[in-house]
Amino acid sequence: MKVQLETISPDSKSPFRLLHHPRLNHLFYWHFHPEYELVFIEGASATRHVGDSISNYSDSDLVFIGSNIPHLNFDYGVQTEYEKEVLHIKPGFKESVLANIPELGSINALFEKSRHGIVFTGETKNKVGKRLKKLHALAPFEFFMESIGILRELAHSQDFFLLHEQPYINKFRKKEQDRLRGIYAFVDKHYQQKIGIVDVAEQCNLGKEAFCRYFKKATGNTFINFLNQYRISQAKRLLLMGKNVSEACYECGFESLSYFNRTFKRISGENPSDFKKQYLVHNKKIVKVGD
Repeated sequence: MKVQLETISPDSKSPFRLLHHPRLNHLFYWHFHPEYELVFIEGASATRHVGDSISNYSDSDLVFIGSNIPHLNFDYGVQTEYEKEVLHIKPGFKESVLANIPELGSINALFEKSRHGIVFTGETKNKVGKRLKKLHALAPFEFFMESIGILRELAHSQDFFLLHEQPYINKFRKKEQDRLRGIYAFVDKHYQQKIGIVDVAEQCNLGKEAFCRYFKKATGNTFINFLNQYRISQAKRLLLMGKNVSEACYECGFESLSYFNRTFKRISGENPSDFKKQYLVHNKKIVKVGD
């Protein structure tokens, strides 16, 4: 099984980033990222795959995942109506804030424990789940304070179990992580423009063919497939924000509307117009709070 390194745009100075109702149930997304992740899902029963641990959850789940621990999206394969909240926390928050403020010592200990992968149960899951579902409606300051409050509640909870007896160690070397992160950051910055494989290969000091072999071996995906998947994910975000299909197509770097429609359907299983109709009415757009 190949793993992808996910990067999160560094344009926000906030340590927190919220994804409100992200939908990835059609996609097997086995990935990791340096950000800590608190995920709550409700109305679903599926597989919980974090690090070396594979288990099932029923009806709802609340998990805190440490930095660079590979995991599968919790909604993979879910066919029921569900709600999902994902809170990402930048690693610098632990290193620069939690480690230097004694009053936040319990939260710092929570972050250390997250290296095992933590599943919260019982009343903690119910209470924190309700709080997470309200985060998207808060103004930036209230959002920041409520995020701290949620972490504090988790830090003092006894309703949990660990997914690994020992802290999980990512098998990707730091050099490999940095190289993949550089490629993903380049795509994140330039995906709206035409990107040639040679342009990306130069970021790694590799020739075109060597880069293609490297990327396929490291991620299990061709670079063109990855680029299309990334652009389609951005197109979905734009469609949920109210853009029309043509706007989403060209703003995400596609040069042909017909190719965009074919690629969207191949990756998502539906055309962009159906996606927009299905989710725009029933789901609020993905929200990034704290920018």
